[in-house]
Amino acid sequence: MITVTHRRYVPYAHAHYAGNLVDGAYSLGLFGDVATEVCIRLDGDEGLFASYSDVQFTAPVQAGDVLEVTATVTRMGTRSRTIEFRSVVVCRGTGGSAAAVLAEPIVAVTATGTVVVPGKG
Repeated sequence: MITVTHRRYVPYAHAHYAGNLVDGAYSLGLFGDVATEVCIRLDGDEGLFASYSDVQFTAPVQAGDVLEVTATVTRMGTRSRTIEFRSVVVCRGTGGSAAAVLAEPIVAVTATGTVVVPGKG
């Protein structure tokens, strides 16, 4: 149907836990951003996030990482769209200002969500 991808650097100001870990809500916020672009592209409206039916935190996100966040529409109803989300670490901070591009990206968070858009008319 449609896939939208954003990339985002995770600043050190967002680290909340030892080891420069970032809370899982960080990726969920990015899912909202990418879902907004999906709605704009499909419907010309930002839409509203209605729910998540599944969220899986599979690997840590750390300050200094670069995330690739992808939203793929898997179902379109009259006003609702079901979207599969993935947040993948593509670069990992290695301390100070150093970072490395990962040969194998790390899937950090996956989710399924539903957005709704205004009816036509």
